[in-house]
Amino acid sequence: MLALFSNAPAFSPTVASRPAVANRAAPAMQLGVAPIGVGTGYGGGVVPTKAPFTADSEILVQGGSLRTWSYRSPAVEQVQVVLSTEGRPLDADIELWHGPDNTPVKMRVYVENGQLRPFSAVIETPRGPNTVAIRNIGQIEFPLAANVVADNVDNPSAECLAASTTIQGGALRTYPFDPSVDSVQVLLKTDGRPLNARIELLQGPNNNKQVIELYTEDGCDRPFFCYLVTPGSGNVVRVVNTAPVEFPMTAGVVAHSINQEMSSGAILGGDVVIGGDIGW
Repeated sequence: MLALFSNAPAFSPTVASRPAVANRAAPAMQLGVAPIGVGTGYGGGVVPTKAPFTADSEILVQGGSLRTWSYRSPAVEQVQVVLSTEGRPLDADIELWHGPDNTPVKMRVYVENGQLRPFSAVIETPRGPNTVAIRNIGQIEFPLAANVVADNVDNPSAECLAASTTIQGGALRTYPFDPSVDSVQVLLKTDGRPLNARIELLQGPNNNKQVIELYTEDGCDRPFFCYLVTPGSGNVVRVVNTAPVEFPMTAGVVAHSINQEMSSGAILGGDVVIGGDIGW
């Protein structure tokens, strides 16, 4: 038996004969989208920081298509949704999916110019897993850019919380703002009852620049908070409680940012000549 293996080469398990493990690349996860938030505990395409939003973190949603962002960790309690376009109209449906056939938050968003007035809202996502679904219901010629982030989410200011007033079911309230106001905070909530509301940004008589139709199954557990960009003059925010009279809500609408350079270089009267062309 020993003669059969007399010509076989001797084998000694030395380090040189082993494959070089150090030179091998680390195994990569074979997923459709690499988890951007690795190391932070968040997944599903969450960017590590909220500001500034870059083109790399945006996802283009073509007209008629749907994109989803899923968060399995229960540590994600809030996400911020930012939608914009290249100057074209924005028309989108935003839904929060929590379990099978359970949609606790729905909203329909329309913006006349998604570049001048980008949409930004905070959606409460307690008790994960949760999925944010954004559907571009506009035509294929009107794509939109979507950002969904879970880090450094904006929260209402103390002034916005203190300015909350009650709006009964079926009633409305208007909030006019000075031309120097660049953006406005809007906070809507209830005492635990469903929240049905319509938020409109008007600039001129019955000229809707932005419209948000909102439904939340629990306005205390899932309040609604958003920013409305209000460039120019004559901006009025109108909040309508579309629920029956048995479902009141509280609304806080205050200025968020002020344009300090609005009046710099202004000339009283401009080029107006009193009397016009009289005597010409």
